[in-house]
Amino acid sequence: MAKPLLHMVFGGEVEDPQGTDFVDPDKLDILGIYPDHKSALQAWRGASHAHVDEANVKYVIVHLHRLLDPDHPREFHQRASDR
Repeated sequence: MAKPLLHMVFGGEVEDPQGTDFVDPDKLDILGIYPDHKSALQAWRGASHAHVDEANVKYVIVHLHRLLDPDHPREFHQRASDR
């Protein structure tokens, strides 16, 4: 079995929609930790679409596997199935 590449999805209100400075980190909506990018992307899309009318709400995907093993980063190549 392949080693899972953990990803975390969270979001909240940002000061500027172009950035990632969250207004109140205590109020972040943490969706969860996912075993692969495809699952994380599905969660991100669902949350992002649910807040589409709120311009200052942003959701992000954090590649936890890169933080956990910084000496051996694995390149991410987007697959058609992830889109």
